[in-house]
Amino acid sequence: MRKSEFFALVATVLVATYSFISYQHKQQLQFTVSHDWPIIPKKVSTPPDFSAIRDVDTKKQTFFDYLRPGIAWENKRILEERVQLEHVRERFQNMTLNAKNMRFIKEIAARYNVKLVEEGIDNVLFDRLLKRVNIIPEGLVLVQAANESAWGTSRFAKQGNNFFGQWCYSSGCGLVPMQRSDGKSHEVAKFKSVQQSIHRYFMNVNRNRAYEDLREIRRQRQKQGKELHSVNAAMALADGLLKYSERGDDYVNDLKAMIRHNEHFWQHEQE
Repeated sequence: MRKSEFFALVATVLVATYSFISYQHKQQLQFTVSHDWPIIPKKVSTPPDFSAIRDVDTKKQTFFDYLRPGIAWENKRILEERVQLEHVRERFQNMTLNAKNMRFIKEIAARYNVKLVEEGIDNVLFDRLLKRVNIIPEGLVLVQAANESAWGTSRFAKQGNNFFGQWCYSSGCGLVPMQRSDGKSHEVAKFKSVQQSIHRYFMNVNRNRAYEDLREIRRQRQKQGKELHSVNAAMALADGLLKYSERGDDYVNDLKAMIRHNEHFWQHEQE
């Protein structure tokens, strides 16, 4: 790892940790670990009634402030996985892998849908894992949530805690869209908490083949020594979300416009 990449990672960890710790003083969250949801809150605060907030700026600020701690938690979790993965890779280079390291590699590969090759562990495997185990810029996550949930007022956000328009494909797994086309069977997923929705979004973007372009943009950005937490990073990675919506380029252009138009609602806290 280059020094610039290392310092960028450290800076992002500190920002995410500070944001999350600050939130803990306001909300007493309890966390648990499970196979499907590696780190999720047992209890989360109920989302505000965003539709009752008439002032547009107040609604936007409330929306972003509500989601930011959960996004910071996910990025913190991913960074911890990435740092550990880098450590295990270093041990691999020095031929000092132990049973614990091997278990970690198998677990992280399964979590991020990376198939282990018959030849065993090699540098190609680590490259594939590190391409997936990485953060998503806060600004990009925030505006996607705003776009997909109509600023927290959609039926899917209110009834299903789904802030990212995520689909599921088994009967009863979610809410049936009112305008679902004939012959379609998908539903909009329901989640036990908003944090689950955030977590599933992160895992979807980091392991779904549809978002390979975003992961490559992110990899190239880091290779060039650029950071991943700024508005510029959010704008760059938005280009990798063409397949998130049937609207394609128009969807991506909308996200970029939303990032530029709303960045002051979260950027001011980082100045």
